[in-house]
Amino acid sequence: MPREILWTDAEEIGIQLQEKYPAVDPLTVRFTDLHRFVTELADFADDPEKSNEARLEAIQMAWHEEFEDARG
Repeated sequence: MPREILWTDAEEIGIQLQEKYPAVDPLTVRFTDLHRFVTELADFADDPEKSNEARLEAIQMAWHEEFEDARG
């Protein structure tokens, strides 16, 4: 059974975003769009209002790491 994802699960969110949007460079995504991408993940179960710039930055960096790994 999938685990519920919270804003603090930056690494897991980064992995899932890379799987869902493999062609998107995370560094080109605005935080408003990133917020939407995260809240639309199937396993996301946190309060959308609990996001903040630091959490979104952590998610963006985790996603960027996955993006770079996928590129080889």
